[in-house]
Amino acid sequence: MKRTATCKLAALALALTIAALAVFALPAPSRAAPEATAPAAADAAPAPTEQGRLVGLAFAGRSVSNLDRSIAFYEALGFKLDPAAPPVWRSEEVFQRIDGIGSARGVTTRMAKMYVNEPAGGRFVIYLRELRGIPRRNLSHHTAWDPGASHFGLVVPDAQALWSRLEAKGMLHALSWGGKLIAPPGRKKGMIAYITDPDGMDIEIIDQRLSSPAAGGRSARPALLPGVNHVGLVVLNSAKARAFYGDLLGGRLVSAESRWMRGDFYDAAVGGHGNILRFFNESFPAAFEARLAGSDPALTSPAPGSRINFELVEFQNRKKPVVPARITDIGVGYVGFEVQGLKAFLARARAAGARMVSNGIVTMRGGGTRVAVIRDPDVGGFVELFEHPHN
Repeated sequence: MKRTATCKLAALALALTIAALAVFALPAPSRAAPEATAPAAADAAPAPTEQGRLVGLAFAGRSVSNLDRSIAFYEALGFKLDPAAPPVWRSEEVFQRIDGIGSARGVTTRMAKMYVNEPAGGRFVIYLRELRGIPRRNLSHHTAWDPGASHFGLVVPDAQALWSRLEAKGMLHALSWGGKLIAPPGRKKGMIAYITDPDGMDIEIIDQRLSSPAAGGRSARPALLPGVNHVGLVVLNSAKARAFYGDLLGGRLVSAESRWMRGDFYDAAVGGHGNILRFFNESFPAAFEARLAGSDPALTSPAPGSRINFELVEFQNRKKPVVPARITDIGVGYVGFEVQGLKAFLARARAAGARMVSNGIVTMRGGGTRVAVIRDPDVGGFVELFEHPHN
């Protein structure tokens, strides 16, 4: 979650992807330093301020069972632990109100702020949270196609080298066929596959790719550079999900056409058999956190116009009831969006069917960032909305 709140490439549909090699994403804001948040990227005509307005997709978060183990895993992936946000145990009612558990006694939490630098400036943050003193269901055992399952795509310089390192460390939890990277159609080299973190949350590993010009009837392809490429969610009703993430939150559909797909490539990458699926990529402005530019103390923000995709994945033949979950349960993921006019935006979200999780709008101490957590109307995906104080 974004405890002090934060999270170009216009994405293009890529024929090589399983759950989102369809977009080239960019940077994100953080949960621990509101003053370092990137300014809103210019986009289409913004909604009137009195109705609330989206600034951009900012970060992702995950609830874990053992924070030390999770930190080690994400560092092995290439993430860094932000030393400015030490993962110490604390008891703060403000966090409990954000989680929707009010003034429950004996609850403590600690959080790690992990990040990777993005190609066009800024850094994408993932918050890892461990709680104790409260009952937590273990929801780590699920498939990549279960409704409500979330993931993010990580482009790495050498997928095979990463694969081997994780395997050598005993950290590789592969979902793909044979526990190997999968080669896209027409390729021999394994380039993509799903793995899970120690708590069963999905990560799509993608090998970086250079750009290539159009040739032989094939259109030009953009480069895929190291960084978080997209965030994704398995939905039940794509029309309902698109109405929320697109019409309400302001996502811009990358491609209006999304045909149903099936085949060994799509199954192999996630460890499935017989899946029929389609993708809807909603492109959002990147509201990533600014990052340090080398030894320069100045912070660099995402390039103007930077965007990241939020990928809605629908499985035609894998629909089933969503497993009940709380945001504090082990293996639950969430995504953070920065907004302006939080109160009005939240009212519109609730009118569109979103359910409240937090105990109303919660104001963070020490900065004044305001936070509200809701669940989307389709699979109940957890969404954190936050607003920085106005100057």
